[in-house]
Amino acid sequence: MQRYLGLIFLVAVLCLTACEGTTLRSSVPTYPVRFSIDTRIGPFVHFNPSSLNEHVTLTREGYLYNGKYVMPRGAMDAYGYGGTVVFVSVNGFDAYDLACPACALKGACSPCLIDGIFAVCPVCGEHYDLGSGTAAPQKGISHEFLRRYAIINSDGKLTVTQQ
Repeated sequence: MQRYLGLIFLVAVLCLTACEGTTLRSSVPTYPVRFSIDTRIGPFVHFNPSSLNEHVTLTREGYLYNGKYVMPRGAMDAYGYGGTVVFVSVNGFDAYDLACPACALKGACSPCLIDGIFAVCPVCGEHYDLGSGTAAPQKGISHEFLRRYAIINSDGKLTVTQQ
């Protein structure tokens, strides 16, 4: 009986330690995110999954389509910690917080700027590859990807929320 208890204890310890570190934690604080982009009407009518590398950002200033201001944000829109980008990558539509995790960890966060397929942190200079559909850091300054948000495409209406 003691042999079985020892074996059960060993298996339990191994299972608990094997799960350590599997939860994705971000250095970017969790802030509310919820907004919609209707690609069927208005200023986003040409924003579609076949338009690789196009993007819409939402910040406290409003919506910007490929870097140009197109409309103010709504009273109920929430844009995350550093603003949110919806980017057309090889995966279709992806949504990320524009806060650099390396700088957010230090408390010196400014929103990343979009430069082609990269989100570039103006503070530390890290580049995050949006074109690949992962927002992976490229220079090694940061060891975290940009915080990803859930995006639902329902007949051309994109809804972005927390995951």
